[in-house]
Amino acid sequence: MRSRGKIAAMVQKYDLRGQSALVTGAGRRLGRAFAEALASCGANIAVHYGQTATGAEETVQVALSHGVRAVTLQADLSQTDQASSLTGRAVEALNEVTILINNASIFESLELMDTTLEAWQNHLTINLTAPFLLSQSFGRLRAGRQGTIINILDWRALRPGPDHFPYTISKSGLAAMTRSLAQALAPNIRVNGLALGAILPPPGMEGFDQSVLEGVPLNRWGSVEETVDALLFLIAGPDFITGEILHLDGGRQLT
Repeated sequence: MRSRGKIAAMVQKYDLRGQSALVTGAGRRLGRAFAEALASCGANIAVHYGQTATGAEETVQVALSHGVRAVTLQADLSQTDQASSLTGRAVEALNEVTILINNASIFESLELMDTTLEAWQNHLTINLTAPFLLSQSFGRLRAGRQGTIINILDWRALRPGPDHFPYTISKSGLAAMTRSLAQALAPNIRVNGLALGAILPPPGMEGFDQSVLEGVPLNRWGSVEETVDALLFLIAGPDFITGEILHLDGGRQLT
């Protein structure tokens, strides 16, 4: 999926020693890349997973190789009590959490008339309610101390269309919440969003039709390395950025 050598070289410009991060959905795909990159920068890591522990345990092993503390935490984010308690459990494991990455989400290709009430509620619960509960808990636990929240979005969130209907609506809500949280949690906690385009094909679609790039001005897939770099910039770059939604989509939101 990615070159660990490239990521290792890239993250040298960021220093997150003394910080601790909770990354949801960190046992696979981009969540795993985020967690491993944060560990490469010196941050302790709480690796959340929903059902399958294997990838999360592998992520922890990579993190430990960087000399940081790392733990796995299982939680079903469709259960509000488990979502509400996850940040506190991460604090118990790592002593504190200064960075929250709301990455876990579900993605189904459903149009309006194909969307059942169950699918609608599932998308809203995982993609919007869980980040709300995690962010609220994070804000309370930081108690006026500095912190950072990054919400992983999609270019569709700010350019909604008729496709991927419940997913798009849930991510649009998360984009609005990102900006509201930035105001509600200021001045100590910064909140930003990273809106992604064509980075990795959806699960089970590794042979994804290249026609997806027809609407991308840069006419290529984004790389995991570029995505990690954007995330680290929002976390460890200028402290005067909050309420921002950075698009990493090759210009897809323009077309």
